[in-house]
Amino acid sequence: MKVIAIDDEPVALSIIREYCQRLGDMDLSLYSDPVVGMDAVVREKPELVFLDIEMNGVSGIDIAARLPAGTYLVFTTAYARFAVDGFELNATDFLHKPFSFARFSTAVGKVREMIRLRSAAVKNARDEGEITVKSEYKNVNIPLSDILYVEAMDNYVKIHLPGRDPVLSQISMKEMTEILPQESFLRVHRSFIVPIRRVAAYTRKQVVLSYMSLTIPVGRVYADDFIAAMSRTGLSF
Repeated sequence: MKVIAIDDEPVALSIIREYCQRLGDMDLSLYSDPVVGMDAVVREKPELVFLDIEMNGVSGIDIAARLPAGTYLVFTTAYARFAVDGFELNATDFLHKPFSFARFSTAVGKVREMIRLRSAAVKNARDEGEITVKSEYKNVNIPLSDILYVEAMDNYVKIHLPGRDPVLSQISMKEMTEILPQESFLRVHRSFIVPIRRVAAYTRKQVVLSYMSLTIPVGRVYADDFIAAMSRTGLSF
């Protein structure tokens, strides 16, 4: 597992190094400068990042938004009051310093399990044409062909379906984007994913979906990729 730890305290980085060595199978890189560390995260796309919340006036919560898709986050801090903020960013876990090896191992175990489940979900979407999500403590199978669009709702996603109530699942939009086949679904906004086959018309600023004649905004940072993908369809306003 590729791992990056970012913390301005040398002792904290030393402890993470020791714990990773004890667990084994972890390719670890350490950074004491949060800016340099996050640049490495964006460039190398590790599977797991340990990130301190307060570093020389730099907020880990603020820079955590730059995490690439597929990277899981575990916050580390001496200040328990930041835990709620951390989980609002879909952090997998929160380690309150000083944390034991057992607690550290539990956090890594959560990440390994989430990686396993994500891999299984991606395979299922590709091979079976459906996804399985947790909703109200139940596993719900959803055929890809039924998805009208996906909408972000705080720490949840709402999967809109024809003729039935939406399915609400506690999963991040990053994870949802990874699970859905990229050749069939596009993220067009920080809050929306749409199936390509349901796009009736589009511009750089909005998408009109068939079936409901629903208009969904296109975010500025997603516009270029969206237009490039849609230009191959020959569809336009």
